[in-house]
Amino acid sequence: MTEEHPYKMTVDLSVVESLGINLYSNAAAVLSELVANAYDADATLVEINWKQNGSTVTIVDDGCGMTKQELNDRFLVVGYKKRATEGDVSPKWQRPYMGRKGIGKLSIFSIAKEVTVYSTKSEMSNGLKIKMEDLESRIKEGQPYHPEEVEVPEDRRDKGTVIILGELKHKRADITANALRKRIARRFDVLDETPRKRGGFKIKINGEQITYKDRQELKNLEFIWEFGEESLPAKALPRDIQRFVLPNDIVDGERGWKVTGWIGTARTPSDLSEDEEAGSLKNIIVLARKRPIQEGIIDKLDFSRIFGNYVTGQIRADFLDLDGEDDIATSDRQRLIEDDPRVTALQRFLREAFLIAADQWTELRPKRKAKKALDDHPELERWVRDLPAWQEKAALKMIGTISALPMEKKNEKADRAELYRSGVLAFARIGLRETSEQLDMLGDFDAEQLLQLLGAQDEYEAALWDDILRSRIEAIKRFENLTEADEKEHVLRNHLFDHLWLLDPSWERATGSERMEQSLHRIDPDSFPADREGNEIRGRVDIRYATTAGVHIIVELKRYSVAPKLDDLEGQGRKYHAALRSVLEQRNERNQRIEVVFVLGTKPKVDDLGKFQSDDEAIDYALAAITGRYALYDELIENACSQYEEYFGASRKAQNLHDLLSTFG
Repeated sequence: MTEEHPYKMTVDLSVVESLGINLYSNAAAVLSELVANAYDADATLVEINWKQNGSTVTIVDDGCGMTKQELNDRFLVVGYKKRATEGDVSPKWQRPYMGRKGIGKLSIFSIAKEVTVYSTKSEMSNGLKIKMEDLESRIKEGQPYHPEEVEVPEDRRDKGTVIILGELKHKRADITANALRKRIARRFDVLDETPRKRGGFKIKINGEQITYKDRQELKNLEFIWEFGEESLPAKALPRDIQRFVLPNDIVDGERGWKVTGWIGTARTPSDLSEDEEAGSLKNIIVLARKRPIQEGIIDKLDFSRIFGNYVTGQIRADFLDLDGEDDIATSDRQRLIEDDPRVTALQRFLREAFLIAADQWTELRPKRKAKKALDDHPELERWVRDLPAWQEKAALKMIGTISALPMEKKNEKADRAELYRSGVLAFARIGLRETSEQLDMLGDFDAEQLLQLLGAQDEYEAALWDDILRSRIEAIKRFENLTEADEKEHVLRNHLFDHLWLLDPSWERATGSERMEQSLHRIDPDSFPADREGNEIRGRVDIRYATTAGVHIIVELKRYSVAPKLDDLEGQGRKYHAALRSVLEQRNERNQRIEVVFVLGTKPKVDDLGKFQSDDEAIDYALAAITGRYALYDELIENACSQYEEYFGASRKAQNLHDLLSTFG
């Protein structure tokens, strides 16, 4: 080194090409190397002046700076071993050094053909310029390269180091400042709020500080799992996120290997897809010493569950970059040497953590999705509400699973509606058999199993109607085979209220009938509400009440062996009719149709025909006043059986199901 050539750079051309020009393909990766150098230089602020398609980019830090000798011995030496020479941590803030190989400085040649460096230390400023064309020429000639010494401008003499990249290669440097912010924000674990005067490190691009707001993968998180303790500030996460702490953060206790950081799941896989500015977010970055050492590790975990399509994260594993241990990072710090024990241990540990998180996600996500689906589809909410209580949990799990299935955005609404339709059909068919195990199984299916199940929609629809008819016909035939009169009465008494289709194929029991029945009996089981004149109405309590399609129905079951008199039936029917009318008026539900049905073993007795020609005429007339009629046990069974042999119409439950499904197209 002479006064004529105060600076000297020696490097092989193949090294420049392999570790510089061709190693990095984008500006964010290059600038990350310069940010890391500023961090190692005890800077508290690094500022990047960036303009898309501009002619230069400037990086300024307030670090310790370099003397002329240090520029030669450190900056201009490719492969300078900082940790071996200077120790493991920075002198002022005791930061573990990010840099290790001493080749990151070559990355600047992947986006710039000219580099100018100004550095100030101990009030002495020094400057140099490297021209890539001259460097390559000298290397080809087998001669050392002497960067040009340049004067440091007055406004660049404060403190620290200034690097100006000129003659930019616009194809690689064609990135917006906003995109640069997002990418650098994800590459460094330095976004805490430690004040600069206490060693905090801030990064600014065009005067605006990078914060958690620039971390795009955090914005769409639905669930997050943090190792050991919560490490992310709440303000950096969505308000409705669910947070979990994975208590195990020890990879190898004997060796002191542990991790911090987090893994999280987005609402949909598309939330993590390639972003024009932020790049792909669907990976887990592994950091050591606050910078990436492995860009993505998911595909190394042998994890095939659908959970893996929703995952992003940031794992800090400093044990991967310990001094005194082999360097296991590739030159571009984007991958690790895979057969190293530290790497295999980390992969095993993360796989176990993934399994724990995936199980929680599989259980909780459908519940959240189901709630949103019910909010978005009131008709679906009504369907669930009308199910028996024991079926609701399984129905919600099924709806949540369908809601959580990833869809192409182009046809998402129509495709998901079709799956809801198929799911309701499948659920209804299984539900007819009243087997909770099968319904739970339907709710526990993963996405692929559920899609296979719902694929045969036409088969389920046909089978649904077949099941409805088959189950009803079989029930009627069981009644038909009963021989003892009182046995028929006992069976019908237990089943008729819940199976009004035996009285009429169009009838089904409606929601709310239990409350009305309680109102009819009130507190005293022998008492009915007052009539219009205020008189208390008394009568037998052996009645059942239900509603169908806006009609209120009272069903009175008489013993099979009893032969009731017409006058008694009429009087009793008037009591029930008046009682129900009074209840409806008290609820402000006037002008409602009321019917009274008596189920008897034999035809009512008529003591006096009076003006009528036959018993039937007298009976019809007497019961018409209360919109009433009677049905015989044997006749009821016979008629129902013959009707259902050819009946393919709409029971209320099946009709409601049809109406629900039609809303989904």
